[in-house]
Amino acid sequence: MSASNRPVLIGASQMSHRDVTLETAMNPVAMFERVARESAEASGAADPSKLLASIDTIALTAAAGWEPTNPARLIADAIGATPRTEWLSHHGGETSLALVNSVAERILSGETEIGFVAGCNNLKSLGLAQRAQQDLGWPSGGEGSPEQVGREGWGHNQFEADAGLDLPISIYPLFENALRVARGQSLEEHARAMGELMHPFTKTAAANPHAWFPTERSAEELVTPTPINRMIYFPYAKYLNAVMATEQAAGALIVSEAVADRLGVPAHKRVYWRGGAYRAETPWNVSERPSFSTSPAIKTCHHTALANGGIPLEDIEMIDFYSCFPIAVSMACEMLGLDQADPRGFSITGGLPYAGGPGSSYSFHSLATAMERLQTGNTGNAFITGNGWYLTKHSASVLSLEPGDTLPTSAAEESLIVDWDEAPVTLDKAPEGCARVETYTIGHDRDGSPSQGIIVGRLDESNARFLARTPSDTALLAELESREVIGTRGTVKTEDGQATFSPA
Repeated sequence: MSASNRPVLIGASQMSHRDVTLETAMNPVAMFERVARESAEASGAADPSKLLASIDTIALTAAAGWEPTNPARLIADAIGATPRTEWLSHHGGETSLALVNSVAERILSGETEIGFVAGCNNLKSLGLAQRAQQDLGWPSGGEGSPEQVGREGWGHNQFEADAGLDLPISIYPLFENALRVARGQSLEEHARAMGELMHPFTKTAAANPHAWFPTERSAEELVTPTPINRMIYFPYAKYLNAVMATEQAAGALIVSEAVADRLGVPAHKRVYWRGGAYRAETPWNVSERPSFSTSPAIKTCHHTALANGGIPLEDIEMIDFYSCFPIAVSMACEMLGLDQADPRGFSITGGLPYAGGPGSSYSFHSLATAMERLQTGNTGNAFITGNGWYLTKHSASVLSLEPGDTLPTSAAEESLIVDWDEAPVTLDKAPEGCARVETYTIGHDRDGSPSQGIIVGRLDESNARFLARTPSDTALLAELESREVIGTRGTVKTEDGQATFSPA
């Protein structure tokens, strides 16, 4: 490896089509082409068209609802490139930075000279088309087959789905409630802490021209259920959930330093990729993890990325934690030992509930924003992260205006891997007997009324874990939201394959 192969990000772009209609909607290829051309222009290269034509690697995140034969080739044809490497990720919010890190590694090893990494989300126009029963006519071809990269597999199994744990909105609250108790917070203290954590995100989004919801909201407004801000799954009201139906795209160009010289990219446009990391949780499935109040994979990933980047956390000036729900931010703080009131803040975009960028592509928006700020020279170092499925897969990248004294890496160091302290979990899929609640959540109908309780518990006799529902009694469910349920007791029984937990 040569210093001339040092990876630098030279141009980025992002777009949000907030007022999209069926008549104005852009297809994914058009969005990717726009991002690529704007990234080339933003790089300051002497000849942006030549830069695009010289791209030898195109790496895209999977886009929900769009499955052409080879999306990378469609983008290549649109911008006049003939890449040797065409990648398409599996689904997951960690994939954006995993692609950035992998392309940067290829540049470092001399396998790639110019890479374009990007992602898009078109769920807004997809929803409009479905309701109107229209075909959007998106491109579906592309010669050849892209190489699928990343960790594949669903984030949940059938056992979890049968218990109602098959969506982020029902699973992330399990971690949130567990961490509340681990921190010793009351329900009121916890609600206030969530509001105070996420209020700065809304303030950042309000100043972000690309944010889907550029509206500042108070801490109290975020956590107070109303007809507009209805409770989804306790303790998350709507304003604390990632927004899904957006029309957004973002991406960036990564080159070697030698290529940046050859293209005439100005020095102030060069953002150095200093290192990164990736880690998946083991056990993979949520029901099998020993604890809901910690995440060894986050700890390993983030500490390793910072170590690989050669920049201590205290020297990082810009932080953007993946923020699909408050717990994703809180857990990152816990694993890095950060105070949630850290003056640096934890989002430079406004985060997924307010800035948007859902699905697999959010971190490209944080990457583009970080690059723009770094290129102004007002800040020197940035740390951005990604998260896939249910605190399951994690990625991180370290960026800087300075190249560093040594060549970067994203290979995980074994000495930094953190394992579970708790014993492995035994699951009982037909539980019977006295039990206690380990964590829980309560789902709500669209009118805001509680409709189902989901319990993760432990049997008294065996300490085996079980998944169960509560009786669907509205008064009972409302009462369970008014007091601390974790640690309380009851009985569980199984009938026709369905476990039901009845509080004492």
